[in-house]
Amino acid sequence: MSIQPLAPAIPVPAAPRSIARYTATTARVLLGLVFFVCGLDGFLHFIPQPTEMPSEGAMAFAIALMKSGYMFPLIKGTEVTVGALLLTNRLVPLALVLLAPVSVNIFAFHAFLAPSGVVLAAAIIAIQIYLAWTYRSAYRPLLALRAPAPWTQR
Repeated sequence: MSIQPLAPAIPVPAAPRSIARYTATTARVLLGLVFFVCGLDGFLHFIPQPTEMPSEGAMAFAIALMKSGYMFPLIKGTEVTVGALLLTNRLVPLALVLLAPVSVNIFAFHAFLAPSGVVLAAAIIAIQIYLAWTYRSAYRPLLALRAPAPWTQR
């Protein structure tokens, strides 16, 4: 004796195969590659340097970062670390927080001192804002207006 279903089986439509489901991953990997490669270039110098001289302000800023002795390696080390975190999909919300001041300074540098790279800097800011919005649930506790003390939460 076999058991027959009461109603005929209704076919369940498959999930739509949209390219939008790959957008966040593509943005994360792209941003990770940019910062990982550019950060490594700060230490290994494998990307050819531009042939034209930068503006006087841009040159003074770059020299000041290098002469400080710690700032340029700190920035490039942060770029390598954050790029690796983004590429491996580890601690992405933290990586985006660490990357925010670097990205803002890249944009400001190109907006005020070297306008030729402002389009790429704006693209980096746009990708980072998109990823921050994508991971916004991770930032909700950080942005609480009134956070209770940890010892009062039991």
